[in-house]
Parts: sequence; C-alpha cells; structure tokens
Amino acid sequence: MAIIKLVKATQKDLDRIIEILADGRNQLAEKGVDQWQGDYPNRDHVKEDIEKGFAFLVVSDDEQTVGALSVVAPPEHDYDTMDGHWLIDTDKYRVIHRVAIHSKHAGHGYASRMFEEVIEYMKKADDIKSLRIDTHEDNKAMQHLIEKNGFKRVGTLHGVYRKNEISYVYELLVG
Repeated sequence: MAIIKLVKATQKDLDRIIEILADGRNQLAEKGVDQWQGDYPNRDHVKEDIEKGFAFLVVSDDEQTVGALSVVAPPEHDYDTMDGHWLIDTDKYRVIHRVAIHSKHAGHGYASRMFEEVIEYMKKADDIKSLRIDTHEDNKAMQHLIEKNGFKRVGTLHGVYRKNEISYVYELLVG
C-alpha cells in the first residue's frame, strides 16, 4: 500500500501544482473525458487556494510530490443550483476540488490513500460534519474512486463549470 502524507502548500509550490493539474488535464483528454479542458482549473484558482490554506500536496514516503488537491471551506456556491439533496443540511462541510495524481506516479494507489487521509483528517475535526466532491459525468475513474471511499451520489450539476457540462455531486458524512 502506498504511504503518503498531505502537506499544506505554500506559494513556492504553485508551479508544481500547476504542472500536476496540467498533467491531470492531459490524462483526462487522453481518456476522452471533457473535464478540465477549458480554463479550469487555472493559476488564479490555485493561488487563491494556497492563500486561503486550502491547497495540499500529496507527498510519497520517498518525499516526492506525486499529486495535489484542494480542500475548500464553505460557502461553495457552485452547489447552489444542484439538482438533488444533501445527506445533511449543514454549513459544517468541506469540498474536495482539483484532485490530480501525476501520470508518472499513477497506478501505485496514491489517489486511494489520498482520499483515505483526507477522510480520516476530517473525521478528527470536531466541527466538520460532511465532505463533498463532484466530478464530470464521463470521469468514470474518479466516480469509482469516490464511491469506493464511501461517498453517496446526492445530485447533479448542469452547466456550472462549462456550458452543457454535467457533473455528479457526492457527499460523505464524517462527523
């Protein structure tokens, strides 16, 4: 099993995160998934995530940065128009966004371990009740990873990230 740690990103990590997300964009394109093929996520999103303390690096046991993600505090207005219902009506949640494992490190279980680490961390946080995430309707690999980690599909987003794009929304109760 892959051993990882999540490390809060700083501005010096900006270029590395951008590189990982660009690689993630390429991986999605190679699989025919039309997610992240526009201007999302971009440098401004990542800079803001770092400034607010939301951005994390996924670091392997040999100290290599293998991936990145953001764990964003509410409010998450992207979900205001969700077609569906939350498992719990709360403002004590976090949203996982901008998840990518670099292709050089794919297939080693890092994504699974990353989810496990985030979930365990959130379960220990006294004030967090729910963990939320969404992904493109064609991103079957991410849907599988999300569901494998116990998230339940609670809704659908229509055109929130790009016109005519459909995303599925998931939630996991952690508190």
